[in-house]
Amino acid sequence: MQDKKSLRKWAKENRIKFTDSEKLVQALKNSSEYKNAKNIMIFYPLKNEVNLLPLLEDKTKNFYLPKIVGENLLCCPYSEGDELCVSCFKTMEPLTEACDKNVIDMAVIPALCCDKNNYRLGYGGGFYDRFLKNFRGTKAVCLPKELIVENVFPESHDVPVDIVITV
Repeated sequence: MQDKKSLRKWAKENRIKFTDSEKLVQALKNSSEYKNAKNIMIFYPLKNEVNLLPLLEDKTKNFYLPKIVGENLLCCPYSEGDELCVSCFKTMEPLTEACDKNVIDMAVIPALCCDKNNYRLGYGGGFYDRFLKNFRGTKAVCLPKELIVENVFPESHDVPVDIVITV
């Protein structure tokens, strides 16, 4: 792959072959970063993304979901069964009020793929990169090892994650 556009296309076409959400969730739960976190932001999965929603069964943690408001990604408290609505990007978002992102100990960020320097390739809107700027918690991605590539062509505004959980 020579650019972000072709890499996005490849990842979207191929992730269905590799994603084993159950194993990825277990690998995340086994990480020391997860075990040490109390407040964790996850995401509601889009088609063929890793499904982190089984984490909500862990009643020892507080969970948060993202919500898009204008150009900003906000984090909102979420518990299993809370009401959700469909966002402008066709993702499910909480109706709860946003909180300060600095209460989050760990943010699990969606990615189409990731490179060996922990840069992720997202969908191109920059929402997570803006959110992660000055974020003090652990930044994580959960992806099958087949979606770890040599280079995602990071730009100056891209923020690498701290850990990549793979199986």
